[in-house]
Amino acid sequence: MLITNCKYSLNYLIAIIMFRKLFNNELNRISVEEFKNVTKTPIVLILDNIRSQHNIGAAFRTSDAFCLEKIYLCGICATPPTPEIHKSALGAEFSMDWEYADNAIDVVRRLKSEGYVIVSVEQAEHSTMLHNFTHEQGKKYAYIFGNEVKGVQQEVVDESDLCVEIPQFGTKHSLNVSVSIGVVLWEVTRNDINRLSNK
Repeated sequence: MLITNCKYSLNYLIAIIMFRKLFNNELNRISVEEFKNVTKTPIVLILDNIRSQHNIGAAFRTSDAFCLEKIYLCGICATPPTPEIHKSALGAEFSMDWEYADNAIDVVRRLKSEGYVIVSVEQAEHSTMLHNFTHEQGKKYAYIFGNEVKGVQQEVVDESDLCVEIPQFGTKHSLNVSVSIGVVLWEVTRNDINRLSNK
């Protein structure tokens, strides 16, 4: 019994040594100025009538984490600076480029003309499940996330090159929009992690 306890204690000590949490000053964070000058992931987000400012702030923070080009805030989306956006963005509203537009459809048409692949993240007929979707290197993408209740507007879906859907297996088939943004961005950028790690 004594030997078992000693062995457990040793493993516990090894785990502590191997997995010490990092302090903020050890995270190799770059400054806002440095962020503005790094090569961005060729992805933009279009937020189509997102109601919650906390969700908008979370979108900023996640976009900063994956080094995206820009966020388009459309329709009823609030715009920085607000205390509510800042609470979840934690300053990413200052690092990320963003633009407001009255309607997402105008942004979609402009980005299409600039060569972006337009992807609505939505539950739709003939959608592509996220794990079956290939985000092709060398192409520019615009991912659209919609209102917390109504989703992406149908007219915006109609203008999209494709729809991507996150597979779900429970009773709700509904994820918070900020969670959906995180899931999709991780999946589509993970092949680019080496570049992002060496920025």
